[in-house]
Amino acid sequence: MKQEIIEQWNNEVKKASPEEILEFAFNNIEGQIAMASSLSVEDQLVTAMIAEKNYDCWFFTLDTGRLPQETYDTIAATEKKYDIRIHAQFPNRAEVENMINEHGVNLFYDSIEKRKLCCAIRKTQPLQRALQGKAAWITGLRREQSITRINLPVFELDVHTGLIKINPIADLFETEVWDQIKAKEIPYNELQDKGYRSLGCLPCTRPVAKDDDFRAGRWWWENPDSKECGLHVK
Repeated sequence: MKQEIIEQWNNEVKKASPEEILEFAFNNIEGQIAMASSLSVEDQLVTAMIAEKNYDCWFFTLDTGRLPQETYDTIAATEKKYDIRIHAQFPNRAEVENMINEHGVNLFYDSIEKRKLCCAIRKTQPLQRALQGKAAWITGLRREQSITRINLPVFELDVHTGLIKINPIADLFETEVWDQIKAKEIPYNELQDKGYRSLGCLPCTRPVAKDDDFRAGRWWWENPDSKECGLHVK
């Protein structure tokens, strides 16, 4: 039944703007809606749209323990500008210790399997805990970002949690996002002025050239079709 509703909603918002999609979501979904943010410009734009309308939204970020300082600075600036709290969700300490003691501190460079294990412990599991009791969650995903997202719908059923997942800026291009970031003076991560087109853990992210793929700087030692951490898997 939920999948039928999602398909119906996608038809209803085919020509809707991101602001209209958010309004539709908050008017039609019963229960607490969460916003998951990596502090990317995409997430910052969606956060601003929600905060400016004062929607009842629970903002959170996944603090993996390997984030760059610039990300923390962006959290602080965003909380101050919009008078919100971005709740930090941490991995289980014992699981992180066991993983590192068994596989080493930089295990993610050794194999895709070990990298995905690290992502599961530091990101996927904390996400699942953060979303417990929630009705839906919002992301800043866009179809343009990678080959794994080209068929991204506005509304979808999250396979991990069974919750409704909302991608209000799925249709936007990177230039459109930046135009709004600049026009509205939305705080953003300084790393994105230094060639970081995608944000994540510091050892797994690097700057890229303007003509590179958006996620070329994420897990650059892997093939493009494996470059997901497990948060957004079909």
